[in-house]
Amino acid sequence: MTATAVSLNELTKRFGEFTAVDRVTLEVARGEIFGFLGPNGAGKSTTIRMMCGILAPSSGSGTVAGYDIRTQSEQIKTQIGYMSQKFSLYEDLSVEENIDFYSGIYRIPQEKKRERKEWVIEMAGLGEQRRARSSTLSGGWKQRLALGCAILHEPPIVFLYEPTSGVDPISRRSFWELIYRLSGEGVTVFVTTHYMEEAECCDRLGFIFGGELIALGTPSQLKQEFPGEIVELRCERPFEMLSRVEAVVGVRHAALFGAGLHLVVASAEQAMATIEQALPGEQFSMERIAPSLEDLFVSFMEARATNPEKAKP
Repeated sequence: MTATAVSLNELTKRFGEFTAVDRVTLEVARGEIFGFLGPNGAGKSTTIRMMCGILAPSSGSGTVAGYDIRTQSEQIKTQIGYMSQKFSLYEDLSVEENIDFYSGIYRIPQEKKRERKEWVIEMAGLGEQRRARSSTLSGGWKQRLALGCAILHEPPIVFLYEPTSGVDPISRRSFWELIYRLSGEGVTVFVTTHYMEEAECCDRLGFIFGGELIALGTPSQLKQEFPGEIVELRCERPFEMLSRVEAVVGVRHAALFGAGLHLVVASAEQAMATIEQALPGEQFSMERIAPSLEDLFVSFMEARATNPEKAKP
């Protein structure tokens, strides 16, 4: 595989008059962990289905592992691993039986099957669970098994769709350690997630909304391009305060964030002074903070929904 694992140019998918993916252009390097972020219905699934050779694009072009997504979909399928949000293995089979089954699906040579099975079990830390029925595994162990089966055939590119949804934080951290290990071995990982702390772990991120790629870059680059400043406001009843603060001149957007509010403003110093004057007698504290990826995500989505041209950095 070349240094570029995925290359898309003006990739578009239309269903009748509806455009699900609109001229997406990006490149993902070999060994890169690329995070693909966007709300439900933004076009993530459709884009990934085209990259996996499952869905033909309406226009545009692209290559995955060096193969053309229009004309070489069958070759692409041999070069990728795919893991869905929902556990898709056979719950009535044991860990070993699932691995054996997928070894057959991927047509792994007989002389290599045992070696690959032991590698997966060791990689995923499933040694003590190897004979356990899959239905008895916890969510974290199921995800490890699903990842192991997705990479049994040693694909150079792995697509992970919401891989840690519903998994506890400790299991999520362990799962991401496996992702780092794969990346370190040169495997390209293309991952979607709604967890912003996971997005921070990616080498680069792409934000998609309404079928368009509206932002692309490393987490630090995207934060530097944040359109404004963030004020964190803490008070006893943040939900009640939300509508009042949003009405203050200079506050572009306000959102609940933990035990307080995050306010998107043009100038933090000026906004804090205005809020103090607009809400006399209220008990709250404010400070300017660096934008988080969640702030960035919400800001891009809000800007794109109200003014498409201002959403793009």
